[in-house]
Amino acid sequence: MRSILLIVTAAFVAAAVFVAGRITAPGDLRAAAVSQAPDQAALEKSIRAYILANPEVLVEAMQELERRQDSERDATASKVIQDRQADLFRDADSPVDGNLQGDVVIVEFNDYQCPYCKRTHLAMKSVVGADGKVKVIYKDIPILGEASKIAALAALASVKQGKHVPLHNALMEYSGKLDRDKILEIATSVGLDRAQLEKDMEDPKLKQIIERNLALASAMGVRGTPAFVIGKQFVPGAIDAAALKALIADARKGQG
Repeated sequence: MRSILLIVTAAFVAAAVFVAGRITAPGDLRAAAVSQAPDQAALEKSIRAYILANPEVLVEAMQELERRQDSERDATASKVIQDRQADLFRDADSPVDGNLQGDVVIVEFNDYQCPYCKRTHLAMKSVVGADGKVKVIYKDIPILGEASKIAALAALASVKQGKHVPLHNALMEYSGKLDRDKILEIATSVGLDRAQLEKDMEDPKLKQIIERNLALASAMGVRGTPAFVIGKQFVPGAIDAAALKALIADARKGQG
């Protein structure tokens, strides 16, 4: 309920600003600025009347607000990609997959409980495997609760046993609810030594890696999972195989 109220409030504010520009001519705005005592009540009444008579303006205003926010986010992400290439592409603590000498690099921000990550995983696995010239770098950002944090720790700890890829795939392809026991059960099923994994999961360095990932994602304006950097292009949200192929092709041409 709170989120709905916030959306409606944001819509009304955005619409008010949007409508004010429609029903107030530039000359009126200049006159209001000069008068030092504009009739605020009358303006608010006019805006309210306009919105009630034209409720579709709320949708139009929210679309414009979203467009501006996306534009700002993309500009921020582009700057981070340019300024923090070492953090994105050369962090030795980030697990990797695919062709380590690939001509296209994909950085994936993911959460093992995210259904959109799981859906996109199938496209990633298929396209990257078939392409053969793509390197994937994983940045775990566990944002969906305690089980997400445990899964991220297990995934990072599995690197010591050389089993990150099979565990990553198994966790992403598991459709049930995750908890610590289930995560460790899945880890055992792909050949990990459970006792060693649990010991390695206690390494404080792993939490530091996750904190760095979260800070990097925040700096880029990542709002949820999955999110990708493909070549030099920021790609938020789930993508299918066709879109992924196109983005890889663009990166290969130097467009991404």
